[in-house]
Amino acid sequence: MSKIKASIITLGCRVNQYESDAIMQELSKNGVEICSGNEICDIYIINTCSVTSESDRKSKQLVRRCISKNKDAVIIVTGCFSQINPEKALKIEGVDFVCGNNAKSIIAKKALELYKEKREPFMYVPDIFNCKFDVMQVGAPLTRTRAFIKIQDGCESKCAYCIIPYARGNVRSNSPENVINEVKNIVSEGCYEVVLTGIETAAYGRDFKNGYTLADLLTEINKIEGLKRIRLGSLDPAAITCDFVDKIKVLDKVMPHFHISMQSGSTRILNLMKRKYNMDMARKNIHYLKECIPNVMLSADIITGFPQETDEDFFETLEFFRQERFLHIHIFPYSKREGTVAATMSGQVAENIKKERLHQLEEQQKEIRRDMLNRIVDDDAELEVLCETFDGEFVLGHTTNFLEVRIPSDKKISNEFVKVKPFATDGDYIYADIIK
Repeated sequence: MSKIKASIITLGCRVNQYESDAIMQELSKNGVEICSGNEICDIYIINTCSVTSESDRKSKQLVRRCISKNKDAVIIVTGCFSQINPEKALKIEGVDFVCGNNAKSIIAKKALELYKEKREPFMYVPDIFNCKFDVMQVGAPLTRTRAFIKIQDGCESKCAYCIIPYARGNVRSNSPENVINEVKNIVSEGCYEVVLTGIETAAYGRDFKNGYTLADLLTEINKIEGLKRIRLGSLDPAAITCDFVDKIKVLDKVMPHFHISMQSGSTRILNLMKRKYNMDMARKNIHYLKECIPNVMLSADIITGFPQETDEDFFETLEFFRQERFLHIHIFPYSKREGTVAATMSGQVAENIKKERLHQLEEQQKEIRRDMLNRIVDDDAELEVLCETFDGEFVLGHTTNFLEVRIPSDKKISNEFVKVKPFATDGDYIYADIIK
């Protein structure tokens, strides 16, 4: 008898990817063959995103594409689009099951039940504002040396541009015991690096009544034998307090790279966005982080062209990034999202202005990154790299502070630490030789 074939197509954030991995591993345990989304499968699970209107469109498009590949396949729609618009998802002809964000732990079981016996299309979308953390666990990744661990769900920030609080609900944290056991299991399977992630990672523990925080969790995970590297998902600048930095700076496994959810370099725009910090706070916290953690590198998210953003506001953002010198920034032109405050604000910025501002930020950032990498090459210092993938010519890996390194090689090296000496950069990667 041939194996059941299933494909999981994932849009959106690392939390979605983690949840898809958990579903995938549960199906594999039950003898299901996991295939790519391009193959003809018996089961298709589409884990959707709804962060922008374009994300909604792509989500629906992917659902219809899977249906067209095999009209007899089991089609399951989950993720943020299905949470916010379950009726719309269920109305797509060919969809069998619509599952809410906080019930993904049942998807593998439901998929197998539906494969054995289809029934009328149905949905299960629990109230996202009245539920507990939906526990899912993954083992070590099959093709990656870095494992993502979801420690938290939900967001209560209600930023003016964001629909995600309505798709993910209130802050809910996985228990420290569950997280620590998951890390131990992953390490026992040979994975050296974990990334703790969530919808609002720094909010971990906010729903606990005992005062336990993200810093406490990091302190416990740092003690796990065999684990070499701990990384964090995106952090709000307001979360990088002196107290938080003082607690993590002594943890040798917490890596000196942090992704900061900046969104703008203008206090006026941050206020319009309803962010929880201003630029004075952001600078103070970033400077203290740099002061306390040697060789720290930063990356960030930025939205350009937010409603009412003036040239002066934009130049403040440009100047901030020119001064603070981030290794990388993800730049997004503002996109209207129905159901958010920002979508109805006056002073919407023209598309051509958004594109021009994005281009200016990109060009400045390219110069900054190239200069930073050139300085590292000129320093001629030894770097430690965790080797990850091999393309036939180079082994690709990352340093502790998340520099991307390409190592000339005629053989595959994976999930191994090597010492290297940089010899060149192309502005994107550092090129380095292994020290014999």
